[in-house]
Amino acid sequence: MNYRSKLIPTVALCATATFLLTFAAAIPAGMPVGDLPGWKQTFVQNFDSPASLGQVEDVYGKEMRFYSGHTDTSGNGTYDPRSVLSVSDGKLNYLLHTAKGKPRVATVVPFGYQGQTYGRYSIRFRTDHLPGYKIAFMLWPVSDDWNEGEIDWPEGELSKMMMYANSKVKGSLDEGGMSADPPEFAHAPTDSADWHVATTEWTPGKVKWFWDGILIGETTLPWGVPDTDFRWTLQAETEVGEGARIPNSRTAGLIQVDWAVQYAYAPAD
Repeated sequence: MNYRSKLIPTVALCATATFLLTFAAAIPAGMPVGDLPGWKQTFVQNFDSPASLGQVEDVYGKEMRFYSGHTDTSGNGTYDPRSVLSVSDGKLNYLLHTAKGKPRVATVVPFGYQGQTYGRYSIRFRTDHLPGYKIAFMLWPVSDDWNEGEIDWPEGELSKMMMYANSKVKGSLDEGGMSADPPEFAHAPTDSADWHVATTEWTPGKVKWFWDGILIGETTLPWGVPDTDFRWTLQAETEVGEGARIPNSRTAGLIQVDWAVQYAYAPAD
C-alpha cells in the first residue's frame, strides 16, 4: 500500500471503497437502516445531496452543525468548513490543507447539539496519510463541561492512521487533563487507509468499541461511563500533546465519511 501526502492540486475527492479481506464479510458497505435489538435508530446521514467546497453548510445546515472561525485544540489549525468540506459520490470529504500559512480543519456535528444519554453510534470512513493532522470522533457533553466525561472512537494521528479508543473518567478533571479508562487505550487491528466501520455502544455502566463488527475494547470502571446528555462530534484537527507536529504547508488530503448512523438506547421491557 502506498501512503503519501498529497498536494492540493492533485487531491482526488473520491476513493475506492475496498475492505481488507479479513473483515469484508463482517460489515456491508451500505448504510444500516432500521432498529436493532436494544437500539432504536434515530438519525441517519447518507450524504445523498452533492455539495461543492463552500456549499456544505448551505446544503446540510438544517441537518448538521459545524465549527467555524476559531482555532482547533492545539491552536495551530483553524476550523474552516467552507474551504475544507464537500460532498461528492455520496461521501463527505474533509480536504485538510494549509492556506495563508494556517492549517485548515473542520468539525461536523452530524445530528445537532441536542444529544442524548446512552446510544449507539456507527460510522463508515477512511483517511489519507496526513502527518501533522488527526481525527477525534467523539461523544462530548452537551453542557460543554468536560468533567462529565468524553468518549473517543475512532481517534488517531493521521501520520500513523492507527485508531484508538478510550473513555475519560468523569470527575477526574485537573490541570493535567482527565484520566482515561481503560488506561491502556484499545486499538484497531488495521489502519484507516481503507474503508472501515467504527461503532461505539454506550449503555448504563459500560462503553464498548467495535471495528468492522469486531469488539476491540470496553470500559472497565463504572465511573469511566458518562451518564448525562452527550452529542456526537466528528472532529478533524492538527496534532495535540507532547511531540505534536504542525503539518507541512504542502501536505493536503482527505478524510472521507460514507455514512453515519445514531441509535437511542432501547432495552427490551
